Amino acid sequence: MSQKEDSEGKRSSHHTELYGSIPRTCLPIVFHPDYNITFMGLEKLHPFDAGKWGKVIRFLKEEQFITDGNIVEALEATEEDLLVVHTKRYLSRLKWSLVVATITEIPPLLFLPNFLVQRKVLRPLRTQTGGTIMAGKLAVDRGWAINVGGGFHHCSSDRGGGFCAYADITLAIKFLFERVEGISRATIIDLDAHQGNGHERDFMDDRRVFIVDMYNRYIYPGDGYAKRAIKRKVELDWGTEDSEYLQKVELHSEGALNEVRPDIIVYNAGTDILDGDPLGGLSISPQAIFMIHLLFAAFGVMART
Repeated sequence: MSQKEDSEGKRSSHHTELYGSIPRTCLPIVFHPDYNITFMGLEKLHPFDAGKWGKVIRFLKEEQFITDGNIVEALEATEEDLLVVHTKRYLSRLKWSLVVATITEIPPLLFLPNFLVQRKVLRPLRTQTGGTIMAGKLAVDRGWAINVGGGFHHCSSDRGGGFCAYADITLAIKFLFERVEGISRATIIDLDAHQGNGHERDFMDDRRVFIVDMYNRYIYPGDGYAKRAIKRKVELDWGTEDSEYLQKVELHSEGALNEVRPDIIVYNAGTDILDGDPLGGLSISPQAIFMIHLLFAAFGVMART
């Protein structure tokens, strides 16, 4: 933790633009065109779709659910924002293209000057991170909020991986704990097909955070140490289908909320559970995913798609 301290040794919050006022005419949906990562086709060397965020917004516009005027425009998280969770040493390491190439699993990045890597890869990820922090505050103000990007659940305070360079989930919760009165307990419900080892490592000994993680037990990251932080661990087999999946989502989500009454729920909506996804290894239909989103909409949560 790299917070400033006042003369009495107590933590004091730095100034941030991320908690600025949002017009009531805007829906609590956060996005920025800079979320998409495009650079000479290098992003296509990883099966992760680095342009999916723009596709989601384009679809919503075509269906006339949203317009440019009622979306909240995400702001890039500054270094001082990131230092609320990340160590200075870790952020300094991102100035090496080799480190970023390893985190994003795109080897050719190591041959590029770091200023290009910063502009074309890390700035979009910092903007998505800013969007998650903004969505956290919006969820408190409006009762729900969505960041169309983010959900970098493999990154912790001092290490990244799995295409996750910044710990946006941890940051959003830490910001709320430190800046918003009445927010002292959080529940993370992580339904990405992969284990969310980043936020698990960050909140390992933090009793204020209750983690539910439901994932394919056989795929990345297999972080045994991080699993110790999971309060409700649901390990799935290859090819798990709708009926079993939906039953377990309902059972463990409701069970978690009955066990601990949080002030904020963070739903990490990783749709790599979809049947045919090249990384997730599960067999969940689009209809089932839609039903899950409706379930969490009923809870009133901060979500990431």
